[in-house]
Amino acid sequence: MAIREITTQVYRLGDFGKAHWDDWLGGLTARLVFAAVLWPYYLNSAMTKPGMGPLGIFMPGPGAFAQIIPTIAEAHSYDPGAIAFFPWHIIVIAGTLAEFVLPILIVLGGATRLAALGMVGFIIVQSLVDIFAHGAMPGALFDGDPASVLDQRVLWVFPLIVLAAIGGGRFAIDRLLWPRLRNN
Repeated sequence: MAIREITTQVYRLGDFGKAHWDDWLGGLTARLVFAAVLWPYYLNSAMTKPGMGPLGIFMPGPGAFAQIIPTIAEAHSYDPGAIAFFPWHIIVIAGTLAEFVLPILIVLGGATRLAALGMVGFIIVQSLVDIFAHGAMPGALFDGDPASVLDQRVLWVFPLIVLAAIGGGRFAIDRLLWPRLRNN
C-alpha cells in the first residue's frame, strides 16, 4: 500500500509540474539554475576585464584582450594602447558589456528570450575562443569526459534554450513592467 501511495504522489507532482511549466515553473527554474551555476562564473570573469576608473568598462584592461583575443594581445605585448581600436577594441568592449549585461537580464527576467539567445551566442563564441585561441580540448559528446568544453557548454546552454522557448515566467521582471506579456 505504501508504494502505491508514493507512486500516486509522484504522479501528482508530475501533473503539477506539467500544469505550471510554461506559466512560471520552467522559466523560474531555468533562471535559478543559471543564477546558481553560471552567474557567479560570468560575474567573476567580467570583473577581470574593465580598465581603471568608473568608465573602465569602455577602456578594457590587458586581461580583457588576453582572454578575448589572445593572439592579438600577445602580438602587441599585452598593451591595450598598441592594439588598433577598430575592430579589436570594439570586439573586446562588446564582449565585456555582454558578459555583464546578459547574465543580469537573465537572472532578473528582463528581455529574457532575447538575453537567453544572446547568451547562447556568447557561449558559442566563448567556446570557439577557448578551443582555437586558448588550446582547450573540445572533447565529444558521450566520450565519458564531463570536463570537456563541449559537454560543459551543452549543459550551460540547456537552461538558456528553455528560457528562449518559454520566457522567464510569471516571476520575471518583464511581467511586472509589461502586464500585457502575461498572456504570452
